[in-house]
Amino acid sequence: MNLDKIQKAIAEQGYDGWLFYDFHHRDAMAYRILGLDMSKLTSRRWFYYIPAAGEPVRIVSAVEATKLDSLPGKIIVYRSWQELHQSLRETLQSAKQVAMQYSPMNNIPYVSVVDGGTIELIRSFGVEIVSSANMVQIFEAIIDRKGYKMHLEAGEIVQKIKGEAFDLIRHKIKNDEAVTEYEVQQYITKRFEEEGLTDDGDHAIVGVNEHPADPHFEPTPENTHVIKKGDTLLIDLWARKNDDTGIYYDITWCGYIGDNPPAKYIEIFNTVRDARNAARDFIREKFQNGERCFGYEVDVVCRKVVEDAGYGDFYVHRTGHSIGHEVHGNGVNIDNLETKDERELVPGICFSIEPGIYLPGEMAVRSEINVFITEDSEVVVAGAEQEELILI
Repeated sequence: MNLDKIQKAIAEQGYDGWLFYDFHHRDAMAYRILGLDMSKLTSRRWFYYIPAAGEPVRIVSAVEATKLDSLPGKIIVYRSWQELHQSLRETLQSAKQVAMQYSPMNNIPYVSVVDGGTIELIRSFGVEIVSSANMVQIFEAIIDRKGYKMHLEAGEIVQKIKGEAFDLIRHKIKNDEAVTEYEVQQYITKRFEEEGLTDDGDHAIVGVNEHPADPHFEPTPENTHVIKKGDTLLIDLWARKNDDTGIYYDITWCGYIGDNPPAKYIEIFNTVRDARNAARDFIREKFQNGERCFGYEVDVVCRKVVEDAGYGDFYVHRTGHSIGHEVHGNGVNIDNLETKDERELVPGICFSIEPGIYLPGEMAVRSEINVFITEDSEVVVAGAEQEELILI
């Protein structure tokens, strides 16, 4: 745990402190941020209060009195619930605003893990609870130069394997050989392993025609289609270096088996591409002008392009997600649909922009790029960005 860094973050947000709390390993973020061992038994409530300045306070049960021994600060051991309440009251008596893993109206459910009863308890001491979301992002989602390098290295390989997957289909079609969605997915998975990448067991989406109209369609030996001429095609693949430092790279590209794609397919692809580019350019303009930029704002810009084209009802998910060591990280998401993500886009974060149009029973398009904001506030897209359908 980096106490100085945490206290600096608290002070920058203007809060009096950050109150960490856990019961039965409900808050994995707290363990990671504080550097605690999550494999050890936790059967009683513990609290760890870090003020913006001064000494932290550890509040632990007499049954597990050594639970927070690895952390600095004064220790208070309680036995009864009455003693716990009194200890919290005394610890927070000079605080007005305290951050917890909480989000007003559950706007950011990824960080809103403290239960309602505990929030009520802390409020009963006259303390205002504010969200720790922006601070969690600092410690959970900021990628350093080494991490970004790992992202780029994974990206080069993923882009290469994406090309190989389309070439495999092209070869099979040209030689009148049968190839299924599932076979292409398994080819991608095998190539990841050969190149030292992992998808952590969640394999690529390969779908034709109506299949990818389910945004999380998963091909299996039972449901797979043979890929044939006249099919619309979507491939979504993601992977990271298979080690403790790997950062994911996640892209989606679309194609058509033939020379003359249907007019509707071209229309929805162009709409999705334009929406993606509008979101990217909005972020770049914000940073170039030195203006703050928030996740929900970018979603609004991207979604408007799709809505103006008449396909708003078929854009069923958020515009993008945080990317880190997990493909869906704990940083800001590009979202004003599923949630209202009020977190700020800041240097060091990586995220996807991936609008889509899903026409049930017909076809679907999604176009996904990865965006990273450098320490110099440059908005960078790693790898190629699809501008036209791939014709096979």
